[in-house]
Amino acid sequence: MSIKMIMTPNSLFHKTMSPLLALLAISVSLIPASFALCNEHDKQTLLIIRDSFGSSNPPWHSDIACCDWPGIDCDADGHVTGMAILENPLVGPIPSAIGDLHYLQVVRLHKLPNLYGTIPPEITKLSKLRFLTISWTGIYGSVPAFLAKLTALEQLDLSFNKLSGFIPSSLGDLPKLYSIDISRNNLTGTIPASLFHKVPNSYLLLSHNNLTGPIPRSFQEVDFTRVDLSRNKLTGDASVLFGRSKSTQSIDLSRNKLTFDLSNVKFPEAELISLELNHNMIYGSIPKQITKVPNLQGFNVSYNRLCGEIPRGGKLGQFDKYSFFHNKCLCGPPLAPCA
Repeated sequence: MSIKMIMTPNSLFHKTMSPLLALLAISVSLIPASFALCNEHDKQTLLIIRDSFGSSNPPWHSDIACCDWPGIDCDADGHVTGMAILENPLVGPIPSAIGDLHYLQVVRLHKLPNLYGTIPPEITKLSKLRFLTISWTGIYGSVPAFLAKLTALEQLDLSFNKLSGFIPSSLGDLPKLYSIDISRNNLTGTIPASLFHKVPNSYLLLSHNNLTGPIPRSFQEVDFTRVDLSRNKLTGDASVLFGRSKSTQSIDLSRNKLTFDLSNVKFPEAELISLELNHNMIYGSIPKQITKVPNLQGFNVSYNRLCGEIPRGGKLGQFDKYSFFHNKCLCGPPLAPCA
């Protein structure tokens, strides 16, 4: 309540209000909204998280409203809904107390090289969590299967860590998860066929791991916006990722062991911007339909087993020989003329 609200046209109320009450009203009006709303339970939980890192803790000061702390967001009731700790020298594991912030929707732990240990199971208590980022840290261990208990999760970013083991198939059970980035880790095993069977428009980034086996046939039904499976040991047919009617913008399958006939592949015409297929064992010819892709900015099929004349027209003419060389018998500009 502010002093403006108290000084109404009601003259009787105005005249009988004591100076002490007026002073109290002014004091209340000057209290910052975030201080008045800062949930005490959440504040104490954040202080436990802060203190767990010892002298390297985040700059959260108890004499300041927790909703005003760096990286902290709150809802209208003062509950903490977002926690971001970025590029901080803090040292230690992820505190289990994180699970006591029951209103969290966003967690971002990014560029914390001294954050170590495994992902704590208490994180599954965050039933409202929508976006989880733990990236560029020293976190190790497996990608926990218990993450499938985060039923509100939409985006999962565990890139640039030291994670190993398999990708849990249970991630495919999450009804809202449309983006997975676990690139730059030490993952092994195959890509689960269950991923994205509930969410068709998706992002899948698994580059720079040691994944093996084929690309799941079930991905034929997934309309990826972006897919990056580069620098793994994947084998077999990747044509399931393509389709003329798909809205895929970027496909990177480079530096694998993929073997399939490119001749009959239909490229996404509406949205495709970048296609990287280099360093595989892909054979056949380059389909002329690629010249109908209007927004193509990146293209590389070098170091494969392709043959035939490079199609002319469209955006394909803007790419130099390094996008085509080291194939079995590709010919035509920008390579040598066909015999």
